[in-house]
Amino acid sequence: MSTMTVDTLGQQIIDRYQKGFPLTTTPFKDIADELGVEEQQVIDCVASLQESDVVSRVGPVFNHKKAGASTLAAISVPEALLSEVAEQVNEFEEVNHNYAREHDYNLWFVVTATDSLHLERTLQAIENKTGYPILNLPMEQAYHIDLGFKLNWS
Repeated sequence: MSTMTVDTLGQQIIDRYQKGFPLTTTPFKDIADELGVEEQQVIDCVASLQESDVVSRVGPVFNHKKAGASTLAAISVPEALLSEVAEQVNEFEEVNHNYAREHDYNLWFVVTATDSLHLERTLQAIENKTGYPILNLPMEQAYHIDLGFKLNWS
């Protein structure tokens, strides 16, 4: 996608708020005040960035080990059923996201729960619902990767 489709306000929001998004009850108003625009302009701009797939997600990143329990999981699904099984997996509120991969295990997803028992019960419930065994890949070592990107808009 061409960066020319991102207007100046969109560029400012992306550049300034990949990190340091206001943790207040009025984050879009706070951004608007800082950028000298109306709150609704910020809300509309963020919605437009998401709708055009320039921004895929606006939300926090948590240390799941401190917030509960989580795991990376995968299922080997016949290609023809991939979308159907992905929809079944997405029905669980504990599933953060899922994605297709070119591999025998072709449906991958992250599950987060309040504790390890809740996590295990959720994995079992997903297996029961989909009819496919889950490959459970809990994190052994955490690494911090800075996912902020400096963009060249010219």
